[in-house]
Amino acid sequence: MGKAKVSSGKDLTTGPIGRGILAFAIPLFLGQLLQQLYNVADAWVVGNFANNNAFAAVSSTGSMTFLIIGFFNGVATGGGVVISKYYGAKNYEAVEKAVHTNFLFGIIASILATVVGLLMAPWLLTVMKTPDEVMPEAVTYLRIYFAGVSTIIMYNIGMAIMRALGDSIHPLYYLVLSSIVNVILDLFVAVLDFGVAGAGVATVIAQGISAVLCIIRMCRVDGVGKLKLSLLRYYPEYMKEVIVQGLPNGVQNSVISIGNMVVQTNINSFGSYAMSGVGAYSKIEGFAFLPITSMSISLPTFIGQNLGAKKYDRAKKGAAFGIVSGVALAELIGVIVFLFAPQLLRFFVDVDEAV
Repeated sequence: MGKAKVSSGKDLTTGPIGRGILAFAIPLFLGQLLQQLYNVADAWVVGNFANNNAFAAVSSTGSMTFLIIGFFNGVATGGGVVISKYYGAKNYEAVEKAVHTNFLFGIIASILATVVGLLMAPWLLTVMKTPDEVMPEAVTYLRIYFAGVSTIIMYNIGMAIMRALGDSIHPLYYLVLSSIVNVILDLFVAVLDFGVAGAGVATVIAQGISAVLCIIRMCRVDGVGKLKLSLLRYYPEYMKEVIVQGLPNGVQNSVISIGNMVVQTNINSFGSYAMSGVGAYSKIEGFAFLPITSMSISLPTFIGQNLGAKKYDRAKKGAAFGIVSGVALAELIGVIVFLFAPQLLRFFVDVDEAV
């Protein structure tokens, strides 16, 4: 069964179900909130200190970036399910192999996403009928984003591994720090008028900090889940499990992104002001999905650990609690957004009534 020394993660196979899920999900919610604020900070800087074309460029690229990283991160989620299953079963040797397999997948995914993103970005923008006046800044932003996409993927890989072992606290600490850095850098972008390029670089640098901190933590953790370069190799049986578990989620993310790209293509045909208006809305919409996203991240860990421990009834009850809680919180946020939509939109586009 492997070595018995455990990590600093959380065992979700015992204790009250609701309290355990919430204690694990709240840090994830705060982390997702901070990640959402990344995009909001960039959009605020560009929307208030650059021209409308710049804001339209940044706003219209979300579906394209998620098409690439959403697929790889979806597959990586499967790695977290595999790890949590072995962790719940106390099979620590398998946990170590699954951890290193997932990390290796992250490296491979980073290379592929960088190459594919850089090559496809201009072509996708053309296919999506991006207006000529928006195209130069949209290409600039996407190229910077995909040049540093490895920082985003490796952070999510590290976070997936840590939360699979029950640790949702340390990724939150790292996001807090990187968010502060991102805000500071965005303020410099605004003051120095660096525009779209500056906003993109600020995001990559800030996200890179959180990725590096995650990797350092994984290398220094005492016990199960410790990252060792000597164990970083291809384990076919575990890579197969990662792909089998994660591929459906990755494909689902891609299908959603393709649908959003079709919608965005139609929006682009109405010009830069329509792109900016819908882009401002999409930044706000992201907050309504935070509870659902947080639960969708925490439930695989909870269910995986309990399936590994053969506590099937507990896994079913946890799933039901998570679904009901996520939907209820999302509806509450949706009502708030509905009531205060005009005020929230002006946060991004207060200077331009047309948008």
